[in-house]
Amino acid sequence: MGKITGFKEFKRKDEKYKAVKKRVGNYNEFTIPLKKAELTEQGSRCMDCGIPFCHSACPLGNLIPDFNEMVHRGEWKKASWILHTTNNFPEFTGRLCPAPCEQACVLGIIDNPISIENLEKNIVERAFKEGWIKPQIPSTQTKKTIAIVGSGPAGLAAAQQLNRAGHTVTVFERDDEIGGLLRYGIPNFKLEKKIIDRRVAILEAEGITFKTNVNVGVNYAIENLNKFDAVVLCGGATKKRTLPTLGIETKGVVQAMDFLTQATKTIFGKDVKNQVLATNKHVIVIGGGDTGSDCVGTSNRQGAKSVTNFEIMPKPPGHRSPTTPWPYWPLQLKTSTSHKEGCDRNWLVNTKEFISNKKGKLTALKTIEVVWKMIPGQRPELTEIEGTEKIWPCDLALLALGFTGPEATLSELLGIKIDSKSNYKATEYQTNIPHIFTAGDMHRGQSLIVWAISEGREAARKVDKYLMGYTNLPTKGDGDLPTM
Repeated sequence: MGKITGFKEFKRKDEKYKAVKKRVGNYNEFTIPLKKAELTEQGSRCMDCGIPFCHSACPLGNLIPDFNEMVHRGEWKKASWILHTTNNFPEFTGRLCPAPCEQACVLGIIDNPISIENLEKNIVERAFKEGWIKPQIPSTQTKKTIAIVGSGPAGLAAAQQLNRAGHTVTVFERDDEIGGLLRYGIPNFKLEKKIIDRRVAILEAEGITFKTNVNVGVNYAIENLNKFDAVVLCGGATKKRTLPTLGIETKGVVQAMDFLTQATKTIFGKDVKNQVLATNKHVIVIGGGDTGSDCVGTSNRQGAKSVTNFEIMPKPPGHRSPTTPWPYWPLQLKTSTSHKEGCDRNWLVNTKEFISNKKGKLTALKTIEVVWKMIPGQRPELTEIEGTEKIWPCDLALLALGFTGPEATLSELLGIKIDSKSNYKATEYQTNIPHIFTAGDMHRGQSLIVWAISEGREAARKVDKYLMGYTNLPTKGDGDLPTM
């Protein structure tokens, strides 16, 4: 694939970023795109590896060597066609996916892998710019009606696939805008919301109906779902994890997702009462994942006095660990653009107490250093190191600890069984109630955007087959043959 000797001739080039001082002054995306010739070179690096492990590492089964080849040839329209055969929303994954495909790239064994994610983003952006992405209106209608609950990437993917099969699809979203976690949970500097609006406009033109401010089971009677021939629950995993720590109820201890949601809403003039701000505060972010990183970037943009990050796990190695060899997802230190904007990162730290003043306002955190004892055949054992207690000044503590699973409201109201992890239990996306299906984080637990889109597509196949007795919708790695 690509140029036969391209991987020898060209080195990997990544997008550059605007200077920190410039980008933290606003919430806009700050990447500086590569030039067209540079992108062509990056596509040319894709080697004739024989077995493309990148393809198998992608939950969507994206045909990566194929669209890399088209970029190498300068045939961008064909590249877009190939990309969209397996991925409904490459503009989302091209910005937000951690790119397991790149970690499985064969070239990555001896050199830096192909810049697959960046190529994906540039392909779809070129396609939108050139007007190649057009609404695909189904030629026939089945008169079958489907309700999608939740408009995150899983819900949107399921909706588009089922609409293409000729079904009448209605998407219910409890928030005031479409997009699920993409809308308010992901900071605007990582995903500008016009990117979502642009795609939603395509979906509406294809015939999908969207209803916002509809919270099924709260302001929308659960019985109304019975009017549909099938239902797909894609509400996500929204139960936030907390800490069993003294002082957890202290004013100033805030869930990360609440903080991020408020910050994004205010950018677009939404009314947010009692907004939590990091301005002129000592901020401590507890949790070292992507959400924690987003809190760091947002805090810096709000003018925090200092930003500190705690992680209870050991500091990962700077290079791939022997415990996660190629082509597996590596145990490796990740330093995000937000971290580089200003953050004191600390590992093997456990929060022991949130300290408040007489008015109940957070003033400090008490921590202790820990060590993980590895016991063969057993779970690692956490041990505190005596005499390592420390007091950290803190006006705002953000809990970026992930999610424990979906809310139980719908499962209780509908009588849907849950599994041992509190996820909605399903066999091939079908719950114990035959006409109700589930996909995305609600089904598999907190996961990646690329998995959400994959689940939405696969669930759509099962729904279509349930309704019609057969399905022509593609499975993983197969093409939709979209018109471009």
